[in-house]
Amino acid sequence: MNTYEMMYIIPSQSTDEEKESLIALVNGIIEKEGGKIDSVERIGNKKLAYEIEKKREGYYVLVNFTAEANVPNTLGALLSITNGIMRYIIIAK
Repeated sequence: MNTYEMMYIIPSQSTDEEKESLIALVNGIIEKEGGKIDSVERIGNKKLAYEIEKKREGYYVLVNFTAEANVPNTLGALLSITNGIMRYIIIAK
């Protein structure tokens, strides 16, 4: 099992229910693939470094998790087609 850190951005205009739903979806994907979530930090709204999808702000979420080596690829593929996720990055710690 490897340790990973993932940060993703949700549009800041999303409602609190939509944000929590997306966070639960991402956490569910990690757990479904056999990973274990160590921590979820809701950083909140921040100004983006550059405009994404004509938006200048985003809601940042940081997730630390432990999983097998194939999980980040599967997670990345699912996040890239998920509506509501503007950007994401997954790195091995």
